[in-house]
Amino acid sequence: MKKYNYIIVGQGLAGTLLAYFLLQAGQRVLIIDENTEGGASAIAAGVINPVTGRRIVKSWRIDEFLPFAKNTYQSIENQYDIHIWQDRHIIRTFKNAEDENEWLLRSQWADYRPYCLSETSPPSVFQHKIRPFYGYGEIVQAAQVHIPVLIDFFRKKWTQEGILIEKNWRDMDDIMTQSDTPIIFCEGAKGAINPHFNWLPFNLDKGELLIVKIPNLNLSSIFKNNISIVPLGNDLYWVGATNEWNSPHDKPTEAKKELIINELRDILTVDFEVIDHKSALRPTVKDRRPFIGFHPTQPHRAIFNGFGTKGASLIPYWANHFADVLLRGMPLDTDVDIKRYTMIDV
Repeated sequence: MKKYNYIIVGQGLAGTLLAYFLLQAGQRVLIIDENTEGGASAIAAGVINPVTGRRIVKSWRIDEFLPFAKNTYQSIENQYDIHIWQDRHIIRTFKNAEDENEWLLRSQWADYRPYCLSETSPPSVFQHKIRPFYGYGEIVQAAQVHIPVLIDFFRKKWTQEGILIEKNWRDMDDIMTQSDTPIIFCEGAKGAINPHFNWLPFNLDKGELLIVKIPNLNLSSIFKNNISIVPLGNDLYWVGATNEWNSPHDKPTEAKKELIINELRDILTVDFEVIDHKSALRPTVKDRRPFIGFHPTQPHRAIFNGFGTKGASLIPYWANHFADVLLRGMPLDTDVDIKRYTMIDV
């Protein structure tokens, strides 16, 4: 049987980029992935937004994560001649003077100034297509990562090279019982039912979205009100997403579809056509920090998970960091180390 340095379970964005860094370092890696529908990475918009929320707050450690993410994705583009990174501005709406004043205040702060334009007027493309709002803010240094393109490219490449096997890891006892081979679980929402790590406090969040066709909208920025409208090209847009905690299933629902349609009607003055309706469970964490580290009693089993809605910006940095931990013995950052939790059950 072939000897591996590492076995990675899951080929979402987390598993893909961790495998990428390990392979770049010359390691022998086996990736096991079922390739089932419903993974959050497969339907993600891939938006990197440095300033988020109603309170207009900088994303956690974005000054570190953003340049590293851009460099990683663009390095992959140059190495493999694929297009996955796209600089985008984000136009966000203000509902009232309080929202606008908060924006204007923060846009003057030194640490926010690189990301927030202090004065924004509605783009000309909005005319007769998007309803007027009280005001607008423009976020720069944002981006869109074409995650499905990235994952699909490496899936085909690694399958051809014999690096990736499309199976359920539970059916591979001959490989999974190699006691001296580190096994790293990158399963996304399925991590919540992994028997080795189900004691971690996952807080699964179901998101639903629509793919819609909006002829001649010609929107090049991401538009954000209660929902986001993200350009995909050819008059297609990713629209969403909703949130639902503790959902009994990961399937799309008519109720959320109608909610998104109604929100879109409140934004647009032009007609649109729903092309597709998708949903997935996001692997979010209560303290909003990823799950990275080694099982407390099974040192050859590790987890790399819990990136939630910010995976496109977080995963490149932490994949590289965890590769350094594995290969060079660097200490694991305490912000993400699962040692911050006490194990409830083995």
